[in-house]
Amino acid sequence: MHLELPKEPLKTFRDFLKHYLMIVLSILTALGLEAWVEHAHHRHASEAASTQIDAEIRANLAEIHTALEEDTQRAGTFAHIRDSLEQDLKANTPDATIVQHILTQTRNSSFNLNLRWPTLRQEAWDVAVANQSVGWMDNDRMYRYSAAYAAQRETANTLTANLALVMNGPRMIDTATDLRSGNVQPREFLHVVAQMTVMLDQARDNLHTLEQRLQSALPAPQHGA
Repeated sequence: MHLELPKEPLKTFRDFLKHYLMIVLSILTALGLEAWVEHAHHRHASEAASTQIDAEIRANLAEIHTALEEDTQRAGTFAHIRDSLEQDLKANTPDATIVQHILTQTRNSSFNLNLRWPTLRQEAWDVAVANQSVGWMDNDRMYRYSAAYAAQRETANTLTANLALVMNGPRMIDTATDLRSGNVQPREFLHVVAQMTVMLDQARDNLHTLEQRLQSALPAPQHGA
């Protein structure tokens, strides 16, 4: 900031006060202009970050929707096989007949969990945190975004924990190998297909919950838009 000295000596207190007020006014104007420019920059940066984050969340929602469709279809297939097998066992159907039923029901599909989990991105959020754009957003928006991305991490961790708790990987591989050779054990097969059905159902429940949380992070739609 440049301050100009008076060209003529200040002869009276009034002249001094006048010049002093001009200096103060100049300083305040400069500081106010600087603050306005900085505020405008912060607002622009936060709005740009919000736009990118909203787009990222919508992309994640689309991924979740696709995963839910595929997992629901696969869970339905496994549930049908499980229920049919339980009925055969309750009816004391001969093992050879049950094996034929199993081979018929699995003939046109590969027997594996094939859990469809969405690719949940968070680059826009990470960038906003890194360049401090998040700190320039209003508290409500910042909280909603933070909760959404925390929910993504929590859901992924829950899936990993559930897989370790519910699924028996080696047993599933052994059953799939027996199935390809046509020498499957009905009760062993029932146990594995039940595990796979439960795992898919849990994954779908988690995705439904995550879907709601991500949707709540987005701005409410404008009426008439």
